[in-house]
Amino acid sequence: MKLKLDENIPRSAAPRLAALGYDVDTVLDEQLGGRSDEDVWAAAQAEGRFLVTQDLDFSDTRKFEPGKHAGVLIVRLPDSEQWRVGDHLVGWFSAPDARTWERCMVAATLHKVRVVRGVTPER
Repeated sequence: MKLKLDENIPRSAAPRLAALGYDVDTVLDEQLGGRSDEDVWAAAQAEGRFLVTQDLDFSDTRKFEPGKHAGVLIVRLPDSEQWRVGDHLVGWFSAPDARTWERCMVAATLHKVRVVRGVTPER
């Protein structure tokens, strides 16, 4: 699974996720820092990368309909846990079902991971 970490995710999380077997790049390493959400989204989709972000603008399922993109994880942690974002990402992406999140909208909090999958067309 290919991941793209948004600029609001610590760069230090990249090697930790790569150690789990993920192909990881970051918005900052690609000089996309400060660019619009549309530019970041377009780059992630062009590369088929699952976007990991804390930006709630990406949580609109009408605009980012599950099943119609490479996938997105919205990290929702309180301020008191911001220093542990990397730890939480490692925990979430270590879960056996994490590799099934492609093409999904995922929201993760301290106590819950919610996965919204795209509608599968009937045959």
